[in-house]
Amino acid sequence: QVQVVESGGGLVQAGGSLRLSCVASDITLSRFHMAWYRQAAGNQRELIAVIYEIGDTNYADSVNGRFTISRDNAKNTVYLQMNSLKPEDTAVYFCNTLAGALSWGQGTRVTVSS
Repeated sequence: QVQVVESGGGLVQAGGSLRLSCVASDITLSRFHMAWYRQAAGNQRELIAVIYEIGDTNYADSVNGRFTISRDNAKNTVYLQMNSLKPEDTAVYFCNTLAGALSWGQGTRVTVSS
């Protein structure tokens, strides 16, 4: 059973922007601390952004100042606005609760070219 679906990835040039979306149909995302993760080819999955139930956010140093996590509770959706993209941001991006309570989906692929 699919709990969340990630979308919005694509191929962009360095310095460009993308907005990723994480949509849930069978859970209420506002009840959970939500997070974005990414996994580059040959690397482990890393936590890059968190939005807590109360709305506070935290970011990995590698994306801090460039990425913004947000949520729209009416749409049951969590977003990741990605600005000033760099080639090292190339990865498959996933969303989940901070506790990893959801099934890991296919993610959405982001490729940044130079």
